[in-house]
Amino acid sequence: MNKLILVGILLLWNWGISQEIAVAKYAGGGDWYANPTSLPNLVKFCNQNINTTLNTKVGTVEVGSAEIFTYPFIHMTGHGNVVFSANDVINLRNYLTSGGFLHIDDNYGMDEFIRKEIKKVFPDNPLTVIPANHIIFQKPYAFPNGLPKIHEHDNKQPQAFGIFIEDRIVLLYTYEA
Repeated sequence: MNKLILVGILLLWNWGISQEIAVAKYAGGGDWYANPTSLPNLVKFCNQNINTTLNTKVGTVEVGSAEIFTYPFIHMTGHGNVVFSANDVINLRNYLTSGGFLHIDDNYGMDEFIRKEIKKVFPDNPLTVIPANHIIFQKPYAFPNGLPKIHEHDNKQPQAFGIFIEDRIVLLYTYEA
């Protein structure tokens, strides 16, 4: 089972989302389209094992578009550069503060770029380490050591970071997982 499926199960089950999910398309040259089978596999697994009713057709949505508001769960990944325009920043902030959720997974090489862009979206709300005992690692499957290590890139520990707005996690960033 890949890392996206593990994180997705945790989040979708905890929030009871039963709608559509999408891949976030972004500018900068990073390959936003990496891992095209991950989300369809997540949808299938969740619908079969944790009683969600996710649409099996996974969407693609641009970060700066109004269409982003039709998806409660957006996934973003890639290797390399990410650039958010001024419109992307405002749109993404509005999306996340009005109930949307974004999972960003560094598929290797994205970290230095995405941290800068996240800071544009939430300049006064830094990424916070999510400890192993956080609820997202407790149900429906227990991961007592927190985010599991799936890929061997630089032999670093996997890390989970979040942006929290009024005690609600709006953005999950997984790194070295």
